[in-house]
Amino acid sequence: MSTPNITIYSTRTCAFCHAAKKYLESLKVNYSEVKVDEIPDGAEKLIEKSGQLGVPVIDFDGQIIIGFNRPQIDLLLREAKLI
Repeated sequence: MSTPNITIYSTRTCAFCHAAKKYLESLKVNYSEVKVDEIPDGAEKLIEKSGQLGVPVIDFDGQIIIGFNRPQIDLLLREAKLI
C-alpha cells in the first residue's frame, strides 16, 4: 500500500487544528497543510472540500474528516498500516 496523501486545512488560531497536527507529528505521519486564513481563496477551498467553514478539515486520500476526530483518524491510519 502506498503512503496516503494527508492534507490538513487549518487556521492559525484553531486549537483543534494544532492538536491534529501535533497528533500526526507524534506518530511521525507526514501531512501537508493549507492555512485557509492565509490564502485569498481559503474559505472557498474549504467549502469546496468539505461543504462547510469549520476547521480542521483533514483530507485523508479523499476521505474527509471534519474536526479533530481521533478515532476516525486512527481507523484510517490503521487501514494504511501507519499505526
